[in-house]
Amino acid sequence: MDENYCLYLRKSRADRDAEAHGAGETLARHEQTLKALANKMGIEISAVYKEIVSGETISARPEMMKLLQEVENGIWDGVIVMEIERLARGATIDQGIVAQAFQLSGTKIITPTKVYDPSNEFDEEYFEFGLFMSRREYKTINRRIQRGRKAAVNEGRYIASTAPLGYKRVKLQNDKGWSLEIVPEQAEIIRLVFDLYVNGEKRPDGSINKTGSTQICRILDSMDIKPLSGGVWSPASIRGILHNPVYAGKIRWGYDKYEKIPQNGSVATKRSRSNDYIITQGLHEAIIDEETFNEAQELLKSNSKISIPSGKKLQNPLAGLVYCKKCGRLMTRLAPTTKTPYAALKCPNRYCTNISAPIYLVEKKIISSLEMWLYNYELDIQKNETRHILPTYENSYAALKKEAAALKSQLEKTFDLLERGIYDDETFLERNKTIKAKIEECNNAMDKLQELKASEEKALSLENNFIPAVKNIVEGYDTIEDAAMKNELLKAVIKKIEYIKETGNTRGKRDTDNFGLELYPIMPYKQGLNSP
Repeated sequence: MDENYCLYLRKSRADRDAEAHGAGETLARHEQTLKALANKMGIEISAVYKEIVSGETISARPEMMKLLQEVENGIWDGVIVMEIERLARGATIDQGIVAQAFQLSGTKIITPTKVYDPSNEFDEEYFEFGLFMSRREYKTINRRIQRGRKAAVNEGRYIASTAPLGYKRVKLQNDKGWSLEIVPEQAEIIRLVFDLYVNGEKRPDGSINKTGSTQICRILDSMDIKPLSGGVWSPASIRGILHNPVYAGKIRWGYDKYEKIPQNGSVATKRSRSNDYIITQGLHEAIIDEETFNEAQELLKSNSKISIPSGKKLQNPLAGLVYCKKCGRLMTRLAPTTKTPYAALKCPNRYCTNISAPIYLVEKKIISSLEMWLYNYELDIQKNETRHILPTYENSYAALKKEAAALKSQLEKTFDLLERGIYDDETFLERNKTIKAKIEECNNAMDKLQELKASEEKALSLENNFIPAVKNIVEGYDTIEDAAMKNELLKAVIKKIEYIKETGNTRGKRDTDNFGLELYPIMPYKQGLNSP
């Protein structure tokens, strides 16, 4: 009776590392070795299963799934592999599934060093022990790899397999590991994305159009700029660029957290953001300066949407705005109860000692603080006599430009007078030096005027846009009942609010606002608004 045998080929991590160092293609070498073994044993191979993908679990390895099903159905008399660890080295449950499939079907496992017969009691124990040891070795190697990766990150090396847009991976000279090198034409795309997000798009009339991630996608697509994957840009890819600290010269590790969860009788992997990740200074050159990158992060925070369950309305007008001054966590809303018939603002950190307060009291104090800030700012504008003098800047700049042109003309004449013999060398050098010094003074004065003009324009923009927005909130906040609308209005003028309360209220004094707030308005000046 003819017997059926197959080959199963899978690379180990050591094989992939060896290939990276020029050891040649592993599966081809293994296939050749196992076919020679089969020929020596007089075995005819009916099928070859090559595992192309790398997966820790059986469910992530399609060829293994197919092979196991056929083993369970008794199709194969034996499976030829380089070593039993190739069959299962991941989770203990996977090893149990593999062992059970081979034992119940009586399928042999043939390796270059030993033939395992599941009907033999000693082979069965040896097989199970081999799987156990391979699992232990796998965990040891994995811990070593993670330690190595962490050490590499702390040294500023780039450990990901692919470079982000704007860079290419480069081998470190005379050292182990990799770093990044700027790709100039791609780096211009990154700079454009950050500039559009932080500074907005300039319209033909000179006004600025604020650009979010969706608008940036449209702009890049209209310019026929393609992402690395081709096609069109997505808001998620733009936000990924804006969030990535690699563009500011940093290395981030552990940002994505992978958790195993039970799903339909098997194990699935869920990806989420980790709060316990590492950011270090990289060895590579930054594309974006740190100030611009940090400004983008603040905008991303202020523009982040609050997640609301489907079919429900936002009930917390302060959602995404108020942070605990003690532990830094985002404060949350505590719903009313029979004991406390009002919604309260509380720190979600159960180990934090910050005391909660009624939300309506916090809202009242925020509006009061904005009102006081508005009064002081308008008073400051009235006292500052240098405001609204843009025409003076323009006139002064024009006069300096005219004087600089006259001086340059004088400088040219000194050469003419030297050639005609009217100036001797000493007179020429002295005159030339004096005129050049005056030209430099003019240029410096023009630069200073440009800076003052830009500062004045920012201040005017603040008065014309930000101040009216604050006034509207102060005057109309109490008339609004919708929490989502209140939240939107507050986020239009406030980056964040820090809250602290050390002492609880005594009975009958619930309306005592014995807590402190620190408001950070969205504006270029006077950041940090305190309310004791």
